[in-house]
Amino acid sequence: MWRLLEPLRAEEREAFLALAHRRTFTRNEVLCHEGDPADSLHLVEDGHLSVRGTLASGATATFSVLSASDYVGELALLRADRRRTATVVALEPSRTLAVAAAAFDGLRSRNPGVERIVSTLLADRIDDLSRRLLETMYESLDRRVYRRLVELALAYGGADDTVTVVPLSQGQLADLVGATRPPVNQVLKRLADRRVLRLGRARIEILDLAELRRRCPA
Repeated sequence: MWRLLEPLRAEEREAFLALAHRRTFTRNEVLCHEGDPADSLHLVEDGHLSVRGTLASGATATFSVLSASDYVGELALLRADRRRTATVVALEPSRTLAVAAAAFDGLRSRNPGVERIVSTLLADRIDDLSRRLLETMYESLDRRVYRRLVELALAYGGADDTVTVVPLSQGQLADLVGATRPPVNQVLKRLADRRVLRLGRARIEILDLAELRRRCPA
């Protein structure tokens, strides 16, 4: 269940979701581009989506990977210009429930609890981005790679005693880490040599999640 809808009674939640339209996306299909007009909120129902930003130079950075029960697009609907602030891409076949901006606006106006949760979640996202910035400035590349791999393993349902397949390329992981591909590749090769993971074409298999956790304690 989406945290955004937690303040609603069951009947209110059902009525709101009845207004949504199911959307399906193929691997690498774009849900929206940064700068597009925003007309809907997407509730992630299945699959994984990457949220990316672009600099004027053309360089890109991946802010986060979204899973089922996450959502995306609410920030643009709160902005005065109602423009998308990031590009969202399906990392694999994915499904969302798209809710029109008018329905989202009505939900917020009728339910103060939703407004409070939106504010809290936005603050959480700012805290997360601030933490990522500090990591980039003060932590080693190795530790940043370990931490992102742990997060991705958990997003894909991984456990310490199972092999978890993360269908991301090394370049996509580098974007998420905030680094270029060659040094990230070196870190991954060292982990592969130690049988912590196995590298494949556009996929990373986490073999020893417990070891990755040990390398990046909270």
